Amino acid sequence: MQPISTKPTPPSDDKRWRIVTATMRRHGFRPDALIETLHSVQEAFGYVDDEAMRFVARGLQLPPSRVYGAATFYNYFMLKPQGEHTCVVCLGTACYIKGAAEVLEQLQLLTGVKPGETTPDKKVSLLSARCMGACGLAPVVVLDGEVNGMASPEALTAKVEEWTHHD
Repeated sequence: MQPISTKPTPPSDDKRWRIVTATMRRHGFRPDALIETLHSVQEAFGYVDDEAMRFVARGLQLPPSRVYGAATFYNYFMLKPQGEHTCVVCLGTACYIKGAAEVLEQLQLLTGVKPGETTPDKKVSLLSARCMGACGLAPVVVLDGEVNGMASPEALTAKVEEWTHHD
């Protein structure tokens, strides 16, 4: 009789699944490796889709609902492919009071998309967050990972237009 393998079969031959499997293996395929494994998926693929969540659930022997719950609870995890550039507007209380809604409205006009969407040309993803933890810099917008404090609609226009007018 052969021992039962705890290593899940990856959804495809994509070599990036090896990174995810290695993370699970490093933690003994224990359920408490969920967040770190989801981080590995996000780093390897850029987002965490349904297929990845099912793979992680099998590998860590968790119900798919628990994996989905963790992936949707944390703002860090993206559930669909993102654009070449990302723009995250903080809508926490301090940012909102200091004009984040107006900043978001301007960014929606510039990109033609709503929060959580990506432009049809895949150039820009517009996102919102509950709080960035930089309340003293309110309103805060993160452009491609760079924090921009005291953001104004005018200050962001040039950068975002540079991304969207790439002809």
